[in-house]
Amino acid sequence: MDIFSKIAAGEIPSYKCAENDKFYAFLDINPLAKGHTLVIPRREVDYFFDLGDDELAEMMAFTKRVAKAIKAAFPCRKVGMAVLGLEVAHAHIHLVPMQSEGDMNFANPKLKLTEEEFEETARKIRENF
Repeated sequence: MDIFSKIAAGEIPSYKCAENDKFYAFLDINPLAKGHTLVIPRREVDYFFDLGDDELAEMMAFTKRVAKAIKAAFPCRKVGMAVLGLEVAHAHIHLVPMQSEGDMNFANPKLKLTEEEFEETARKIRENF
């Protein structure tokens, strides 16, 4: 079981934002912005584009709901989406509240949030999901 599967299973703690039986959304622990969230399928699959068409469509619908919750919790111009997939061998989507395209630069310094800030951020997203 990979690290993201362990997170979705509750074996490793996370700041849960949303979930259903197929997908799990949680805060990135090295966020580019408050509200930076990862969305994963519960099924282990390494490459995003190896997801079946139906599963990919369901994941995008779930991701859309999470993005709307992020935007409601953290007003921004848009919520950016990135699929990178090299840092963890489990398909995932990054959702980042942004005011400009530069906010999606993964080379930018990461925020240092306290446990309380992470908990409050996740709570706000859950309440808007």
